[in-house]
Amino acid sequence: MAQTVMLKNSENGIVKKGFVGFSWTTFFFGGFPALFRGDILTGLIVIVINILTMGIGGIIWAFFYNKSYTTKLLEKGYKFADSEGVTAMAKAKLGIAG
Repeated sequence: MAQTVMLKNSENGIVKKGFVGFSWTTFFFGGFPALFRGDILTGLIVIVINILTMGIGGIIWAFFYNKSYTTKLLEKGYKFADSEGVTAMAKAKLGIAG
């Protein structure tokens, strides 16, 4: 089950949800959750891969998508804006030191 961690962009103040763990929404709906989160390129790639692999690629991608999405947000300047416990859990699952 995916867990939510709040992230805030220090430049513009926008707050977004990051996710860690298995992506059940990606498992069931393929690339559409990525599209709804604004991750257009990834969503389209997953949809194409699902078509080419008859869904098997999407099942495999569900294990990696939440980590990929949250890491992209951190690379875009978002910082953890959640409780210390949730932040520590997210950092551990993402492989981030500190």
